[in-house]
Amino acid sequence: MSDFVHLHNHSDYSLLDAAQTVETMCNRVADLGMDSIAITEHGNLFSMIPFYKAALKAGIKPIIGCEMYVAVNNHTDRQLVTLGSGKRKNYYHLVLLAMNQQGYKNLLALTSIGYLNGFYYRPRIDKSLLEEFNEGLIATSACLAGEVTSYAAAGNYEEAKKAALSYQKIFDKRFYLELQNHNLKEEKASHAILKKLSRELNISLIATNDCHYCLEEHSNAHDVLFCLGTGKDRDDINRLKYEPNQFYIKSVDEMYEIFKDVPEALENTLSIAEQCDVEIPLGNYHLPAYPLPDQETDPDKYLEKLCREGLKKRYSKITQEIKDRLKYELSVIKKMGYAGYFLITQDFVNYAIKNNIPVGPGRGSAAGSIVAYSTGITNIDPLKYNLLFERFLNPERVTMPDIDIDFCIEGRENVIHYIKEKYGYDSVAQIITFGTMKARSVVRDVGRVLGISYSDVDKIAKLIPNEPKITLDKALKQNSELREVSSKSKVYEELIEYSKVLEGCHRHASTHAAGVVIAPGPLRDYVSLFQNPSNKEITTQADMNGLEELGLLKMDFLGLRNLTVIKKTIDLVRERHGKTIDINNIDCNDMKVYETIFQPGVTIGIFQFESDGMRENLLNLKPTCFEDLIVMNALYRPGPMSNIPEYIARKHGNSNTTYIHSSLESILKETYGIIVYQEQVMQICSEVGGFSLGESDIVRRAMGKKKKNLMASYKLKFVSGAEKNNINKKQAVEIFELLEKFAEYGFVKSHSAAYAMIAFHTAWLKTYYPIEFLTANISSDINDTDRVVKLMLECKRMNININIPDINLSNTDFSIIDDNTIQYGLSAIKNIGQKASDNIVQFRLDNGLFKSIFDVAKIKPAINKKVLESLILSGACDSLQEHRSEMHSSIEIITEFINKYNKTENIHQSSLFASTDLAISTPSLVQQEKWTKDECLKHEKELLGFYLSDNPLLKFSDDLNELLNKNFLKPPYLSAAGIVSDIVYRFDKNGNKWALVSLDMLNESLQLYVFNETFSKYNELIQKDSLLYIIGKDFNNSESERVSRMIVNKVFIINKDLKKLLTQNINIAINYNNNNKEIVKSIEKLSNKFPGNYNLVLHLKSLKGINQKVLIKKIKFSISTESLIELKSNFGSFNVWLSK
Repeated sequence: MSDFVHLHNHSDYSLLDAAQTVETMCNRVADLGMDSIAITEHGNLFSMIPFYKAALKAGIKPIIGCEMYVAVNNHTDRQLVTLGSGKRKNYYHLVLLAMNQQGYKNLLALTSIGYLNGFYYRPRIDKSLLEEFNEGLIATSACLAGEVTSYAAAGNYEEAKKAALSYQKIFDKRFYLELQNHNLKEEKASHAILKKLSRELNISLIATNDCHYCLEEHSNAHDVLFCLGTGKDRDDINRLKYEPNQFYIKSVDEMYEIFKDVPEALENTLSIAEQCDVEIPLGNYHLPAYPLPDQETDPDKYLEKLCREGLKKRYSKITQEIKDRLKYELSVIKKMGYAGYFLITQDFVNYAIKNNIPVGPGRGSAAGSIVAYSTGITNIDPLKYNLLFERFLNPERVTMPDIDIDFCIEGRENVIHYIKEKYGYDSVAQIITFGTMKARSVVRDVGRVLGISYSDVDKIAKLIPNEPKITLDKALKQNSELREVSSKSKVYEELIEYSKVLEGCHRHASTHAAGVVIAPGPLRDYVSLFQNPSNKEITTQADMNGLEELGLLKMDFLGLRNLTVIKKTIDLVRERHGKTIDINNIDCNDMKVYETIFQPGVTIGIFQFESDGMRENLLNLKPTCFEDLIVMNALYRPGPMSNIPEYIARKHGNSNTTYIHSSLESILKETYGIIVYQEQVMQICSEVGGFSLGESDIVRRAMGKKKKNLMASYKLKFVSGAEKNNINKKQAVEIFELLEKFAEYGFVKSHSAAYAMIAFHTAWLKTYYPIEFLTANISSDINDTDRVVKLMLECKRMNININIPDINLSNTDFSIIDDNTIQYGLSAIKNIGQKASDNIVQFRLDNGLFKSIFDVAKIKPAINKKVLESLILSGACDSLQEHRSEMHSSIEIITEFINKYNKTENIHQSSLFASTDLAISTPSLVQQEKWTKDECLKHEKELLGFYLSDNPLLKFSDDLNELLNKNFLKPPYLSAAGIVSDIVYRFDKNGNKWALVSLDMLNESLQLYVFNETFSKYNELIQKDSLLYIIGKDFNNSESERVSRMIVNKVFIINKDLKKLLTQNINIAINYNNNNKEIVKSIEKLSNKFPGNYNLVLHLKSLKGINQKVLIKKIKFSISTESLIELKSNFGSFNVWLSK
């Protein structure tokens, strides 16, 4: 047994104050040979579950505690108090440690009250609450910020004694005086009084180190983190700081050396550790009871009643198969005790449906349940699509069911409010989540504290690949340029060193986007609660994983934007055409939808089918039925994606569909012999290997996690079962090994089917109501500039015009003018926002159209300078009598007019008799020349994120039309021209840098792969907003004319000389025979009219269809626009082209 226990420790869950994770802390303590450790975060229990599990894993005893903030007076007071020391404060620190289950419950209560009722700068409690909730808790006097210690440090014995007695009265022998020594003079000054109090009042001493980081060498990194938390630069001489190299986890020997004069203070830590014995109840389920209607007493019978009523609505004929499936599922649900769960879920889903809040057809494996289908929880028929209940709820593996629900974003909060009303506001909460300092963000944070300029830090951060799960260590291995950063200077070396220490630390707390928890009683009986100071949202202090460990009912209420788009589209159709669409009853095999949207791959705006790679696969697949969409949704993800070409080949008969054994055909026929779904793995295990479906699900999980020991035993059982089904051993082994290969990548068919249905709904709307669909789509993503650009390009492709924003025509959202025109929404302009847009539109409705910028200045509530400037620069004020340049140059005059006008209005309103003498005159604007088109476009791009009224490419449209002609380059080379909108840097396996570039062309976007060799040549040309002409190859080598991804070979800047630079020949195609030999002479005459330096190549086509190419060196042509126009008028536009 260790001779000392650290009882005062902070992890990174003491946000931006401690620089160690619970895992590193527990492992460090274990390495030092200690057998216990306490966690005492600042005012919270965020780390409680992760710490508890990490400690047990490290083989040490976890002690649950918290460093509380105790209010000077009442915890609800909202004022600072001047203390005897002269400091203005409103709280002291006090460490609480849970001795037993009652203490644990009281700690949950106190940490909840601190946030929900006592928050003022910090989550505070008070001594009256300690009197109420002290049972089972040990208290220690904490650090220099503790009440007793702060008075002791100031030499105020009487006040220190008074404070100590107040805590002793509450806790009796469970109150300890805490000694700390970090070489701080204040701490050393406090020791004499603390020791005296210990003797006189018989209060035991303990020694602690207030650990904030793991190792001594992490001190500087911690200092940087603390600066980040306090908003200070490291070089600020007036900032707060910890004593260097002292607040780390010290060994027993180090602690005994520091406190050798009071060995009892170290020994007493053991006594406390022995008294603390809390076992957090993990793994027990705590489900709320569903309030049954009158006359209903049994939840299982009531659920069955609802199911039978639902079946009548779902099926025209209830077959024996349907009855058997329902009976089986209900028996499993009853056995597992989950009827209440289903009743709760169906209740709030049906509430949403009745209140016109769109609900998704299903999510995850829940769509495999006929109980969920019949009660309205899901909208996918599990029998029609062969979905398995056991994938959702396995009778042989008792786990909580997991039904995640998608709601329309705009209705999600209403559903949560309904649940809170029904089950009690103290029993329902949203769930906390923690943001961490990832590789790029930690470099930016640390760089800011170290005083490195933003531009320099940004350059360094961008050297880190923008890819999932990237770490600094991984990035440093990949990128030699990043490795060289440390050698530039001492501060750059520190940047990388400290960033590596702090990477992964928690940075802030926020609300999980989807999670909601429902308890069978007050939540604080099970978990502590947190209230976000900025938005007042109440969440649990435990995250999703912690709540699952605690056995609480958590549900994902996801706000799905696509459901909002569907609803808005349907509303627009009703408004414009008087039609009511029941989207859940459309034909999912409507061929027009497949031919219009999926087969040509024009799936921008289509849920789950928008990516460039998916669109290319759709072009090759040419889907013809709903099942094709389900398969593609399942296959298009890392791993199974490699099976897509084979699936396509088999569908089109270009590859044979084969089966190891005929018994697999009925299971794999729908996917042409390829294992795509997890449900197929389960069916094969069951029908071939003789497992039950419940056992099959367990085997599938073991395969996915590659549990070798389990797999060996399952393999023997599978082969034995297969042999009983007349399958020979060799084939059985082959089948099992095939399952092992695919199980890791298999996808849940239930989820894929449900999401394919949303995809089809969006595609159906795009097919039959394209302008309504695209308007709804853009409006739903109005604040995402990149998304708006993508959708606007799709509008152009579909010949739908987008009008520039206009203060006299635009509404807040995008709106429809006619069948081919959409009006830009004001709130999509940068810096405007919904509130200002609503005010502008309402003022216009109330007062009529704006004629002058000074009419705009009279908007109530007044618009600010930033909004005004953005309206002008974006072109939204172009319909006014003034022009952009004079309005922008006069911005100060206009804002001064706004202030005077509003001041005058206020005087009018407060005066009994309004006086005309108070009226103010309209000032004159600064006279300016109108901006050029390029100047207007520059500001438009800045405010809208893209070019709308015009496009810089159009200046070069004549030249680009020639250079983009498919005959300009020899196969397999292709060309493209556009504006660079985004660059993502990557590194190959050898650490070589390359780039993934988004190129916005006139009517669509293209993804460019600029691999290292090409990137090295052209990286200086590839900049954001550059106009580039690209020569490359189709990424997929597909036969389709439409290319969405290109491998780049050459890059050129688009300018007036580009056509001359690239062109070698001018080509003319003619039909040649003995009767029209004079044609060459006519060409020669034209060359004299348009002399130049470019060779002529004649393409001669005889009557027999034999083509001949002839280079005529003596005839040279100009490639000017005028020359080409005349040649095309003589020989036809398709018979004249340039070539490289």
